[in-house]
Amino acid sequence: MTRKKKTPTQPVDDTPVVKAPASSEPAFPVVGIGASAGGLAAFEAFFSGMPPVISDAGDDSHPLDTGPGMAFVLVQHLAPDHKSILTELIQRCTRMPVFEVEDQMVVRPDCVYIIPPGHDMAFLNGELHLLQPSAPRGQRLPIDFFFRSLAQDLRDRAIAIVLSGSGSDGTLGVRAIKGEGGMVMVQSPSSTEYDSMPRSALATGLVDYELPPSEMPAHLISYIAHALGRSLREPVPVIANENALKKIFVLLRNQTGHDFSQYKPSTIHRRIGRRMAVLQIEAMTDYMRFLQQTTAEVEALFRDLLIGVTSFFRDPEVFGTLEELVIPRLFDGKSDEAVIRVWSPGCSTGEEAYSLAILLAERQEVMKRTFKVQVFATDIDSAAIATARAGLYPASIAADLTPDRLSRFFTAEGDGGMFRIRKGIRDMLIFSEQDVIKDPPFSRLDLISCRNLLIYLGGDLQKRLIPMFRFALRPGGFLFLGTSETIGEFDDLFTVLDRKAKLYQCGDQLHGEKRALHSRLQPPVTALSSSPPRQAGRKAAVGTLPLRELTEQALLLQFAPAGALVDNSGDILYLHGRLGLYLEPPPGVAGISNIVRMAREGLRLELSAALHEAGKTLEIVRRDGLDVRTNAHFTRVNLTILPVPGRPGGPGHPDAVEGEGSEHQLFLVVLEEAPETDPVDLGTATPAPEMSKKIESQLAMLTKELRLKEEYLQSAIEELETSNEELKSSNEELQSVNEEMQSTNEELETSKEEMQSVNEEMSTINAELQNKVTDLSRANNGMSNLMAGTGIATVFVDLHKRILRFTPSASGILNLIPGDVGRPVGHLVSNLADYTDLVPDVQKVLDTLIPYEAEVQTLDGKGYLLRIHPYRTLENVIEGAVITFIDITEMQLMRTALTKANDLLRLAVVVRDSRDAITVQDLSGRVLAWNPGAVRMYGFSEAQALGMNIRDCIPEPLREEALSRVHQLSRAQVLEPYLTRRVAKDGTILEVSMISTALVNEAGQTYAITTTERLRGGTP
Repeated sequence: MTRKKKTPTQPVDDTPVVKAPASSEPAFPVVGIGASAGGLAAFEAFFSGMPPVISDAGDDSHPLDTGPGMAFVLVQHLAPDHKSILTELIQRCTRMPVFEVEDQMVVRPDCVYIIPPGHDMAFLNGELHLLQPSAPRGQRLPIDFFFRSLAQDLRDRAIAIVLSGSGSDGTLGVRAIKGEGGMVMVQSPSSTEYDSMPRSALATGLVDYELPPSEMPAHLISYIAHALGRSLREPVPVIANENALKKIFVLLRNQTGHDFSQYKPSTIHRRIGRRMAVLQIEAMTDYMRFLQQTTAEVEALFRDLLIGVTSFFRDPEVFGTLEELVIPRLFDGKSDEAVIRVWSPGCSTGEEAYSLAILLAERQEVMKRTFKVQVFATDIDSAAIATARAGLYPASIAADLTPDRLSRFFTAEGDGGMFRIRKGIRDMLIFSEQDVIKDPPFSRLDLISCRNLLIYLGGDLQKRLIPMFRFALRPGGFLFLGTSETIGEFDDLFTVLDRKAKLYQCGDQLHGEKRALHSRLQPPVTALSSSPPRQAGRKAAVGTLPLRELTEQALLLQFAPAGALVDNSGDILYLHGRLGLYLEPPPGVAGISNIVRMAREGLRLELSAALHEAGKTLEIVRRDGLDVRTNAHFTRVNLTILPVPGRPGGPGHPDAVEGEGSEHQLFLVVLEEAPETDPVDLGTATPAPEMSKKIESQLAMLTKELRLKEEYLQSAIEELETSNEELKSSNEELQSVNEEMQSTNEELETSKEEMQSVNEEMSTINAELQNKVTDLSRANNGMSNLMAGTGIATVFVDLHKRILRFTPSASGILNLIPGDVGRPVGHLVSNLADYTDLVPDVQKVLDTLIPYEAEVQTLDGKGYLLRIHPYRTLENVIEGAVITFIDITEMQLMRTALTKANDLLRLAVVVRDSRDAITVQDLSGRVLAWNPGAVRMYGFSEAQALGMNIRDCIPEPLREEALSRVHQLSRAQVLEPYLTRRVAKDGTILEVSMISTALVNEAGQTYAITTTERLRGGTP
């Protein structure tokens, strides 16, 4: 049963939602936007600045806004235990629908998606997946986590934007996005509330745009139109202008010294196309001209071409295999004096090289032994090497390292915002700027880790590098490649150790060395050469050419002297034969390839002088019989230097670059052991005159050689004396500076101790104040709740009768609002009726300190007891007055009711004791009261009468007259006493003298009628 993918729950428009299959890749770019502190304002500015994208489908009167054509995913640092309202806030700033992400939600263009609190989020196959964070709170890096997944899934359709925030979250994600050909924008630090995250991203040197958030949308839409407008509809076409591309390669080589012509074409085209999109340049020829005019853009393109995705222990499972299968074998059978040599070409910013060093350090800890470890880390990017040398990385590397490794091999710096590699690991590494394609490799290596470099190189370069790696490894050494790389056709040089982890070990030593040597003897491959193409139909002499080359190479190796091709600076360009007898690497920084610096003792001075002479005369220079120190003995060596004409790439060559000339003269340095001097045969001795000439010749040669050495020595002595004087002067200055620095340091140390003491005192005071603030806050909250709970309207005023605070119930009496705090109480317009003396009464209380009390009434009829008391502090200081209003409305009503009840009680006593018949009836005639006099007059008991209508006691002819009197009384008219007749219980007609009175309520309305009746002519 398949799971149904979740789409946004609210409708976006009336068009049906078409769900892509899980394996499909979105055909639109996805913009990941990361922010932390200060991010809300940046989000609002970004979406408020989104310009409308007008489609041709609309008309002039009704243009159609189709949206930017991309999806936006917002990753914000949110509190995990609080509900976020970010969705509602962002929706106010954009017409695009905004959703809080649910697990497996399908991403659609022209929509905004926001990460929910307490989750990490990843992008996979067009869906957003939510995961529970594995890192503890405070160490989570949700922005890096999402950016990396976005880069892996969308590659060049991934876009990263880093906005305001603290820390370095997003920096590693920026590297991943750029490594896959995506684009990066960063908020300019000057426009942020917190600039740590933007500055950390900018420090990578990989940012394409640095802008305020409001300006980003316009550049973003323009970039998409240039970079992805065509690719969204059809595959990227092959660049037609190959001539412009070749010129771009020449410009790169001239400025950077590196040839990219043999790099993988798809990578080159993609990176150049991306730079053109950033600059909004359409044609390749226009971009080439822009490069010619802008050296900074050449450097920018160079950096783009070098961008590689790297991290500590990238592919942890593969590194686990390396740790298990290879690392222990590097130490097997090694003595404590042995050196473990590892090379990491293309090391970028050093994360992988440091990872290897950490594995080697951990192995030594397990073995409880210490070895000398050398990890040579090289790259052609000088900026990356500088970063690697510093060993300082953002805090976000914590996501790639176990907590144990992070604590053991790194130290936190900058309030935890950065981590620096510990000295013990740093000392294992030797960083050097080196081009693995043209510079000599290291030798006698135990392990080469070249991961994710070969995938960027063309096939010819890969065929050169694999044998070269074999040549550099010792027998039984190991090769570690990236997961997408193989050794190709060179399976005779290596055996597979683990195919999945791409681990290889040196194979057949003899056969492998032949192929590796053959690779080293090949000239560098360049696509810029103009060698004539092979004619159609012409077949190569199969078998002849390889055999001839092998024969020539064998003869050269066996009989030709050793030599080196160098330039006029002495830098080695090519080596031939065994030169270990004459040259050795100097101590210090790896990668030195200058022949003078590598020359052994006894050869260096003569070699330097001979090179200088050959450079001036451009003639062959010889130095015979030089004593060269080799280990513990000397070897007599003959030195010959020959100028080499016709350098490839020189004047007249197809590869020549304008501006190159004689300053690039090359020289062949030939070194060979001098033959031993034959002993003199006395039997065939040379005649005396000839012997004398020979001795004189030798003496002249020795004298000349001695003179040259004396001149050279004198020159060296003078230079040394000058250098000594300069050093002495510099040393004195340094000593003076050092003394000043020492004095300053002592002062700073003293100031530091004083500041530390003050800081500790301030910390104590701060803690006490914090406790006081907490207590006061608690007391204030209790007092506020108490006053609000009593329901008594209270107003506090100061000595100037200005309002200090008030309870909510006082708002309805004095029309108070929060903004009235600080205003004089006399400025208020109250709801009190017929009471205008509040200010004088308050002043009287402040003057006399005698409380004041009065009953007041509001306009709506409510009654209050007004009390004014002096406001006394605990020290019995008067600081104002307290005005309270106690609601006595119910008490007043009860008092009125009690008065009426008393009046009625007294009336009832009178009625009961009266001999007259007294009755009460409502306006409909229903009897409400019936006294004993009425019982005696009519014969009805009280109980019988209360169920009757007074009409039952009125004769039929007189009922209309009686109803007329009721109407008069209901209109509050006063009736004079009158005579009438009534009917008793037994039917007797009674002649009655009657007084009728209306009973009126507080509203002046008649609600009942009372009658007093007496029989005419006497008592009943």
